[in-house]
Amino acid sequence: MNNGVNEAEFNDQLIVSQIVSGQKDLFRLLVRQYEKAVFGMGMSFFRNSEDASDFTQEVFLKAFRSLSSFDGRSRFSTWLYKIAYNTALNEVNRRKEYQSLAEEDSDKLVNSGETPERLAIRNAVREAVQAAIKELPERFRVCVDLFFFYDRSYLEIEAITGIPVNTIKSHVFRAKILLREKLEALKRSIE
Repeated sequence: MNNGVNEAEFNDQLIVSQIVSGQKDLFRLLVRQYEKAVFGMGMSFFRNSEDASDFTQEVFLKAFRSLSSFDGRSRFSTWLYKIAYNTALNEVNRRKEYQSLAEEDSDKLVNSGETPERLAIRNAVREAVQAAIKELPERFRVCVDLFFFYDRSYLEIEAITGIPVNTIKSHVFRAKILLREKLEALKRSIE
């Protein structure tokens, strides 16, 4: 594909057009393709698998109901993540909670082959990153999560969140500075 659309994007658009044309059972292919990513976003917002599972089902139900509105101007994944983001944000606003993906439990990050010293350093770094990210306003944390943990481009983050690209760049830049300062302070305290 030379028109800027890669094979996966083309396949997604083809599947969507077939679903809209009546082959509704093909929606399972899109679910299979994006279920882990949507579930991961749910975990970053809700921090437990039961709520993340409910969230994932709700997102795919909304996507299925709105599939005919997908016009192919953005990647399908961007369109889907925007639905997921808005769904999560609505629920978070209702619950008033948000935690960054950087706030993972240490048990999930522990590599069983590491020495106690390396484990202590890893935990200290993780705690420093968590503390730095917690100091960011929520809109900064969302941009940081989407950029670093979901590997979304600035344009995709804009499409998902509605935050202008330059503001996203500013949020990510400020977050990098804050993280660098925190980690440098941690490094000085360890040395």
